[in-house]
Amino acid sequence: MTAYERQRVLLRFADLIEKHNDELAALETWDNGKPYEQAAKIEVPMLARLMRYYAGWADKIHGLTVPADGPYHVQTLHEPIGVAGQIIPWNFPLLMFGWKVGPALACGNTVVMKTAEQTPLSALLASKLLHEAGLPSGVLNVVSGFGPTAGAAIASHMDVDKLAFTGSTATGKVVLQLAAKSNLKPVTLELGGKSPFIVCEDADVDKAVELAHFALFFNQGQCCCAGSRTFVHERVYDEFVEKAKARALNRSVGDPFRGGIEQGPQIDTDQFDKILKYINSGIESGATLETGGERFGNKGYYIKPTVFSNVKDDMLIAKDEIFGPVQTILKYKDLDEVIRRANSTQYGLAAGVFTHNIDTANTLTRALRVGTVWVNCFDTFDAAIPFGGYKMSGHGREKGIYSLSNYLQVKAVVTALKNPAWL
Repeated sequence: MTAYERQRVLLRFADLIEKHNDELAALETWDNGKPYEQAAKIEVPMLARLMRYYAGWADKIHGLTVPADGPYHVQTLHEPIGVAGQIIPWNFPLLMFGWKVGPALACGNTVVMKTAEQTPLSALLASKLLHEAGLPSGVLNVVSGFGPTAGAAIASHMDVDKLAFTGSTATGKVVLQLAAKSNLKPVTLELGGKSPFIVCEDADVDKAVELAHFALFFNQGQCCCAGSRTFVHERVYDEFVEKAKARALNRSVGDPFRGGIEQGPQIDTDQFDKILKYINSGIESGATLETGGERFGNKGYYIKPTVFSNVKDDMLIAKDEIFGPVQTILKYKDLDEVIRRANSTQYGLAAGVFTHNIDTANTLTRALRVGTVWVNCFDTFDAAIPFGGYKMSGHGREKGIYSLSNYLQVKAVVTALKNPAWL
């Protein structure tokens, strides 16, 4: 297809997403447990926006003419990389579908995608709509299956030219190893995180509490970039803890299809049990349980919004990715200390900074070893903003212009010139 034809397919797909907004959102909530209002009002519209963004790129991907020392015409071609294998997680199935499929198709590739076994439905409907928009048969192939079988087959397949994976760091290592042992296919990885949310001494505490609450509890705490280490300056620490506790107690938990619900159930039994084990670990290690810490109700995988204070860096709840509604609040004295402690982790996905002082903000944004720093905001995901991590949070970037290079090969073409009029 021409680039213009690819663009038109993606634009028609975006229109169909909007037309089927409620149906897609319902499937997402049924599969995942996230609040329907979140899926319908935030995530499905974001998917449509992503498709229009990548549609805009489709006919603007081109190479360069390069000057050379001698009588040569040199050009670079930006070619589709080929067959892209893509493995997406269960926490944001539709958005991860968009992050992966958008750039791959805009660049002219074909795709074999494996959805998470917990959440296969919304990607199947989205794929059906994409074919309805005019995508040729065989370009996008969705496989519903398990990681050790379907995922491993894609990662190790000799005819897959590029691999993109979003999920845990442990699984990311396996995926990278399989890719290396097969045909050495390039891999982009968006993995786990233990992101710091730093509340500075000049903070408006009420606003900081609300933003820190959102940074951690959004999507039932099942975010790779969740602000799961809340560092609060000692001057405002006690006030912050009391207000964070009150906000958690006021969080609405229940049936995700009901209006006004902020928190639905966790994804499954395994995640539910894992979160409760980490809560018990926090209690046993000496952190102060301010609120929550147990099941909500008597059925379903609901967990009460949980807040720990007096958390130390060596506790498991401060080191491991819990992936649940558990806020850990740590105290710090000065910028040098919080920079050192915030960076003392294997992860480097994101960070939040809350301050009125531009010098403080500039110091922290440059010192924190993470792929994204949100200043006085959090979880701002525009289609044009790149996302990815440092260290064991992965490599490569998704979204924005940087994502296109993941799906392109650069070829240099050098042609000798005979008696050129100019060089």
